[in-house]
Amino acid sequence: MLENITFANPEFFWLLLLLPLAVVWHIYKRKDQVASLKIPSIVGFSNEGFLPKLKPLLFLMRLVALAFIVIAMARPQTEDISTRTKTTKGIDIVMAIDVSSSMLARDLKPNRLAALKDVAAKFIKERPNDRIGLVAYAGEGYTKTPITSDKAIVLSALREITYGQLNDGTAIGMGLATAVNRLKESKSASKIIILLTDGVNNGGFIEPQTAADLAVEFGIKTYTIGLGTNGNTLTPIAYNADGSFRYGMRKVEIDEALLKDIAKVTGGKYFRATDNQKLEAIYEEINKLEKTEIEEFKYYKYEEKFRSWVFLAGGLLLLEWILRNSLFRSFI
Repeated sequence: MLENITFANPEFFWLLLLLPLAVVWHIYKRKDQVASLKIPSIVGFSNEGFLPKLKPLLFLMRLVALAFIVIAMARPQTEDISTRTKTTKGIDIVMAIDVSSSMLARDLKPNRLAALKDVAAKFIKERPNDRIGLVAYAGEGYTKTPITSDKAIVLSALREITYGQLNDGTAIGMGLATAVNRLKESKSASKIIILLTDGVNNGGFIEPQTAADLAVEFGIKTYTIGLGTNGNTLTPIAYNADGSFRYGMRKVEIDEALLKDIAKVTGGKYFRATDNQKLEAIYEEINKLEKTEIEEFKYYKYEEKFRSWVFLAGGLLLLEWILRNSLFRSFI
């Protein structure tokens, strides 16, 4: 009966310490109330009846009733807690992903694009209260999915991103401008772009600096990530007869000055990821930097349980009174 029960007034349990004192008092008073009679013989007297032996139960019933009353005074109750969360400052995020052939380089395992997709998927799952969109770019840029709160759609679109869907090249300006276009109408209090590339701008008809200025105009912060090791790495250099890539060693070239400038003018930050672990650490840092404000409301519903203890106590006291004045009347 006490399972999952809390007590509003637990201090009343101290009254239970009075019950042992009541037992001592009862024993002492019973000795004073018992009369004695000296006789030469007890032949003809019988004290082996069943009811006299049960008489102490009356006092026990009264003690139990008092204990129930103390429990009722402590106000046992059940507590039902319901929680509702409200996003007070959501963030709209567009991830602009380079899908040029160099993203198949193997300095990250198994390659740059696959490593990025794994880390990006984890990042998306850890932003349940934000809207996220995807932009893919190479020699041109396009929207893979507009900003949405449906993470299943975003994750599915991320899995579908592969090399070969666009003309090859690295049009950083196009990728950034396409991401800005997705966010410019957003009413969110905070708008950010995470732009990743592993090369140097060499295509498109929008200059990266122009796209960065557009981001500033629409209040969009941009985090830029340069992906690739320092030095040389195995990179696709030509096609084989069967359509697969032939790999060769090639120097990693990333326009870090450009990426730093984009991040600086938009209020973001530049990162360099030279391996899988650093790439994951970068997304974890962005995740910490861009916090979504959430209010949590808790509703408490209490259901009082003292009434059943009062009824039990009353029932015991009534039964004790009835027995005392009926079956046990001649023994008191």
